[in-house]
Amino acid sequence: MDRMIYLGMTGAKTNMQRQDVLANNLANASTTGFRAELQAVRAVPVRGDGASTRVYALETTVGYDDSAGPINFTGRNLDVAMQGKSWMAVQGLDGTEAYTRFGSLTVNTEGTLMTQNGLTVMGDGGPITLPANTEPSIAPDGTVSAKQANGRSTTVGRIKMVIPETKLVRGEDGLFRGADGNDLPANPNARLQDRSLEGSNVNPIENMVAMISAARQFETQMKLLQTAEADEKAATQLLSGSGA
Repeated sequence: MDRMIYLGMTGAKTNMQRQDVLANNLANASTTGFRAELQAVRAVPVRGDGASTRVYALETTVGYDDSAGPINFTGRNLDVAMQGKSWMAVQGLDGTEAYTRFGSLTVNTEGTLMTQNGLTVMGDGGPITLPANTEPSIAPDGTVSAKQANGRSTTVGRIKMVIPETKLVRGEDGLFRGADGNDLPANPNARLQDRSLEGSNVNPIENMVAMISAARQFETQMKLLQTAEADEKAATQLLSGSGA
């Protein structure tokens, strides 16, 4: 009996967690540069006295879908879309270097190149600062130039871009970092597409179908628990009747 309870309980819990992942993906279906989160489930034996005859179904986050999202031309000077496996380096709120494909940039009041969500864009030598009253432009290799009113253009820095050899790890802040926590070296082969933004790689239809499937599986697990409860009551009544 308790095997059915373990199966139903852990299955229902896992399907609830799966719904959370899918809901988060759908919520970010229109987020620039978002990478869909992937999930898997593994069986883990319950350790204790005696033989290990009970198994938990535990969630395993296997990372993210690294396929490219659609590229949309915006015509805005400070919009960039990472090409291929390239990532842009930014400074996280905790002060560490992190990586993103969110390429909607701006310049703050101090002239520092930032993302629209407030993160400092890192150059090969640190933050990139543009002179006042200049028009910025970004080349495919990440070189940032500032055009003055007289038409003269000056290079002010180069956006640090990396190409990870292995998959990055998504942090709780939504940014990505190296698996070992160390900063990745700039890669001269990394490229971006200027005046464009990369859309989310979430497929809304696939995620909606997966949510429906997870909901039905959750209902099945709950029915198992209800069946186990009904069987236990019937067995108790049978035993009580036999004892009488």
